[in-house]
Amino acid sequence: MIRIGNGIEGRVSAIRHPLIEVEPGGVLPPLPKSAWLEIDLDALIANVRLMKSLLPPGVRVEPVIKADAYGHGAVAVARALVADGIGSLGVATFDEALELRQAGIEVPIVVLFPIPAELAPEALRRCMSITVGDQDLLGRTLAALSAPGAVSDGGSDRRSLAVHLEVETGLGRGGVHPEEVAAVAAAIEANPHAHLVGLWSHLQAAADAGITAGQDGRFGVASGLLGDAGVTLPARHLAASGGLLAATAGTYDVVRVGLAQYGIVPDGLVVAGEFAAAAAALRPVMSQLARPVRVAWLDAGTGVSYGPTFTTTRRSRIATLPIGYADGFPRSLGNKAQMLVRGMRVPQVGTVAMDAIMVDVTDVPGPPVTIDDVFVLIGEQGGERIGAIEVAQWGNTISYEVVTAMSGRLPRVYYAGAEAVGMRVVASTLSPGLGRPDDRSALLSDDGPGPLGCE
Repeated sequence: MIRIGNGIEGRVSAIRHPLIEVEPGGVLPPLPKSAWLEIDLDALIANVRLMKSLLPPGVRVEPVIKADAYGHGAVAVARALVADGIGSLGVATFDEALELRQAGIEVPIVVLFPIPAELAPEALRRCMSITVGDQDLLGRTLAALSAPGAVSDGGSDRRSLAVHLEVETGLGRGGVHPEEVAAVAAAIEANPHAHLVGLWSHLQAAADAGITAGQDGRFGVASGLLGDAGVTLPARHLAASGGLLAATAGTYDVVRVGLAQYGIVPDGLVVAGEFAAAAAALRPVMSQLARPVRVAWLDAGTGVSYGPTFTTTRRSRIATLPIGYADGFPRSLGNKAQMLVRGMRVPQVGTVAMDAIMVDVTDVPGPPVTIDDVFVLIGEQGGERIGAIEVAQWGNTISYEVVTAMSGRLPRVYYAGAEAVGMRVVASTLSPGLGRPDDRSALLSDDGPGPLGCE
């Protein structure tokens, strides 16, 4: 039990979209929306294996699946990774870790952004690892763990919370200064309900060898100070996708792989020569597709969408796709984006609405485009490809934002071995034989042993 801010006591719970898995010989139910994401789990696994192959012996990869696995769907991605042998995962928030625990993910999970102190006992009960990077917040966290009854488990309070200490190496965002790490480590180890397992930091500009060398040096100093104090840690981690592919930072014990596992090289990164082939071999995991809900001829002089910001100058065939800024297609792409239909690039026209965008398909050769045609917003069709980085450039942003902005109401269809193996939707009514909803969403039992990774 935890005390919520208004004094009401309750049990932590999470709401997440149901994952429908296909039974052998079954098929998925109909899509609830004719705009969807396709997630290639084989590509995901291949990318992670490729990143692992670049690491020195003894260094492990820790996939980061924060922000709903960068928009790909955290539960399905986590299950695929764990099934392939991945031994730990990283997220950003307490509830992201809770979602995985409720889905039956039992490998160690580290929460990479500090959590509210009052959630520390629940994090321990759920066998999560947390991050601390501020001495005041650490003090409150340790106090919460030491409160009477806070960490009792069936009459025993012998378990302790695994803590990763963040060190400020130059990002200017979080972490204690290197000269403080020994004192902070001592405070953690002095509490019977916490133990230090990791030291980490985050790179400011992985592509900049000079900046990164400075951060790496400060991280090494912090690690050395802990060693001088007799603290030996199994998990020191500094590099993520960019630092690994650019070969600008030490790999230490763990490398956190985020964007690269989803088949995207970080925007603007200059990949080290020895890793160029690996970067080129990364396979995009996400595709974004849609079928029109209307295709109609509009006379010259017709305004399209709100404003209007686009008016036809000729008789035009305009397709309406059921995807808008509420689905993660940003308003900033209005009259800038392109998409594929029949392997041909076509322009998006008019203001992006909450639920719809319009596409000019007048010049597509052959029979007129109809509601049966599939449009590719991100992905490949007919030998032509539109990637998340290109979409980001149209919107003056980065690929990270493009993929993580994908709304929960966009269905995700998961593929492995070229067959659909699951679908995630907001809600679904299943007919007999069409699959089965995920039945592992209930809270983990308070009785018996907790998930793997606890101490």
